[in-house]
Amino acid sequence: MPGTNAYIFLGPELGQKQDAVAGIRKKLQEKGPLEEFLFYAGENSAQEIADTVRNHGLFAQSKLCIVKNADQIKKKDELALIASCMERLNSDSAMILISDELKLPAGIDDCCRKENRQVFYEMFENRKGPWLENFFRQAGRKVSADAIDLILELVENNTDALKRECSRLIAFLPADRPVRPEDIEKWLSHNREESAFTLFSRIAACDKDRAVESLHTLLAAKESPQALFAGLLWCFRKLRGFHGLLREGKADNGFEMKKLGLSSPKAKTDYAFAARHFDEAAVDGCMAITAKYDILTRSSGSALEGVLMDMYLMEIFGAGR
Repeated sequence: MPGTNAYIFLGPELGQKQDAVAGIRKKLQEKGPLEEFLFYAGENSAQEIADTVRNHGLFAQSKLCIVKNADQIKKKDELALIASCMERLNSDSAMILISDELKLPAGIDDCCRKENRQVFYEMFENRKGPWLENFFRQAGRKVSADAIDLILELVENNTDALKRECSRLIAFLPADRPVRPEDIEKWLSHNREESAFTLFSRIAACDKDRAVESLHTLLAAKESPQALFAGLLWCFRKLRGFHGLLREGKADNGFEMKKLGLSSPKAKTDYAFAARHFDEAAVDGCMAITAKYDILTRSSGSALEGVLMDMYLMEIFGAGR
């Protein structure tokens, strides 16, 4: 029987997943002191996770066990063990499996009630602008339409990243005027943390040394290869679109560039440089390389992750001219 307190949260939308986890945490805390454990499948063994789930705490009223990267639980015996834990949870315990994938392996994907299994998709394009406008409005701030476009260009497409970066803007910018594009350029473009998008900027400039530095910084910060591949693939697809504008003689058309999501001077510079180094065939090659290494890193485990990512980066640079 599927466990009442077993949950599976899937999909790329990190912010909404975190909100859902926070809701479960709050309910458990209402019962009294809570013990919380965080595991990463592939780094923590299935047996270690199962032992923690099954052991009774001495001082806490309830227990919350969160397993991230749950798609990495693949062996039959591990799947059976985790499934057994989810089906036999104590009434004072909850277990949440989290993954950026849309489905988990057979044998574990159906081990919670239907209403406890949710897939959190990225926001549709037409929802992002209104979401940001509402976020600033609730904080008592105004934001220009051009600033919203630039935020969406610079920040990853999930509500967690958007909340984090926009909260920084609200904290640092004066409250007596709307947030403007030049503010975004200053605070997000130059001062933002490393991401797949800053890594793409290094690739666009053919700066191998800084690209390797960015990659290693991201991996040291426990950024998953899958998140990096998703961001870079998005950039390469946009670069493919930029080549289309160049071919049609529309690269100087502000409206067409804005439709593609390239309205800021920084983005225009990045993609112009990238187009010089990566023609359309090279861009297709980069997307194929990205897909190949996505599969390799998923199947190899964390031990070879760093080596594979370095190899990936060198193949990407090798695809250019």
